[in-house]
This record gives sequence, structure tokens and C-alpha cells, in this order.
Amino acid sequence: MPKIEDYNLVNLGDIIRMYDDMKPDIVVHLAAVVGGIGANREHPGEFFYKNLMMGVQLIEQARQRDIEKFVAIGTVCAYPKFTPVPFKEDDLWNGYPEETNAPYGLAKKMLLVQSRAYRTEYGFNSIFLLPVNLYGPGDNFDPVSSHVIPALIKKCVDAVKADADFIGCWGTGNVSREFIYVADAAEAILLATEHYNGSEPVNIGAGFEITIKELVEKIAKLTGFKGRIRWDTSRPDGQPRRCLDTSRAKKLFGFEAKTSFDKGLKTTIDWYIGVGQ
Repeated sequence: MPKIEDYNLVNLGDIIRMYDDMKPDIVVHLAAVVGGIGANREHPGEFFYKNLMMGVQLIEQARQRDIEKFVAIGTVCAYPKFTPVPFKEDDLWNGYPEETNAPYGLAKKMLLVQSRAYRTEYGFNSIFLLPVNLYGPGDNFDPVSSHVIPALIKKCVDAVKADADFIGCWGTGNVSREFIYVADAAEAILLATEHYNGSEPVNIGAGFEITIKELVEKIAKLTGFKGRIRWDTSRPDGQPRRCLDTSRAKKLFGFEAKTSFDKGLKTTIDWYIGVGQ
């Protein structure tokens, strides 16, 4: 598997070298420059450019090399800000994404446009999957660039160590999110790679919704943090709600998430405390 240390996939030369070295039959494009709300606000240009250039050039080079199949991994951030819940794939184009992560979401969304265009003109087999936020062992726990679950786990674990009275959290806590455990997401991608060859985007999720307030309370309990939670309402909440309709994935390639959220969270916290710090 190509490693980030060996190839900068923003650069066309590195993409060509990677394809020459790996000689793949099938490509699953998981590479991305990502982060939470703070990172998206600070680097909208970088997130747009790097994600767009990686995906567009990877697909074009794959087409030129007659690669058997390309699996493009999109993002829930591609959905319009006020999409009816649960998000259905048919609503993907009915509005502009939430502003703080729109550049990232739109860069990834262009890979769907490219996939469809290449299928129409060249008969190139490229599929597009839309996963919700992933979490699990091995996640990025850097507070500058991490997503909400690893960021909160680190905050709570650090607060327990320091015997702190409180932790600070962004926004109101009233917005909702959906999360999928990393092993479930991997199974979904594998099933789609093996069994799906269509042009329509497909949601990958666990089919549940939890508010950020409930999430913080759950992580605090699992980590043993008993202090107060301070909400900084001057900070943005992000998209009001996120929850996917996952019926298309079940219908087209038989995917259903298996890991309960409590079990997944506990496994992730245990990993971080044991080896991830």
C-alpha cells in the first residue's frame, strides 16, 4: 500500500511513480487532507486544492492506464447544509454545503462528477462512496487537526490525568452527528469494491444520530472524567444535523454496520489509553 512518506499525491510526478511502482488493478482512493471545524476554517484553500488535485489526477492517470476499477471515497461534508434528515443520495445537489467545510466537501464532490463523466465518455468503472465521520483505534488525536471523537477523548483523558475541573468544547452541543466505526467502514468499502459498479453515489454510515452534547457526556463517562463541560458558543457548531439514509448500500451490496457505538467508543478509548498516547 502506498504511504504518505513515499508519495505526495498532489504532485502528478509522484502519482505516476506510485502507479508505476504499485501496478494496481483496482484503486481505492482513501488519501485526503482532512481535519475538524477549526482546521477547515484555517485552511480552506489548502483543503480544496490538495484534495481536488489528488483525486482528479489519480482518476485521470487510472483511466489512461486502463485500471479495472477506481473507488473514490467522498465525504458527508459534500451534502447541502440543510439536507433533510436522514440524508438521501438524491439530495446531494440540492444546496450549498455548510460553509466551514464547503471547500473540502466540494473538492471531494467533484470526484463524483469526474467519475460519472469518465463512465459516460470512456466506459471507465469509477464508483463514489459517501462515508460519515469515521472513528476507531489508530485515529488522529492531534488537537490541531483531529475530528470530534478523538479530540474529545484526548481532552477527557488529559483532564483526568491533570485532575482538571472542566473541559472546554466548541459550540452549543445541540448539533447532531453520525459516526461509523473504522472496521465497519472498511467492510463497506470492500463490499462496494467487490459488488458495486454503478454511477450513483452511495452513503456509508451506521444509521444513527447523536448530539454533540450527548457525545461529550458519553466520552466523559467512559474515560472517567467527572468535571464540568464548558461550551464556548462563540465557536461554530458546523452543520446542524448529520444522519445518513443507508438503505442504498444495503440494497446494492448488502452492507449494514455491525459495531454498536458504545462498544466502538470503548474500544477506541482503550486503544488510546493503552498505546495511542
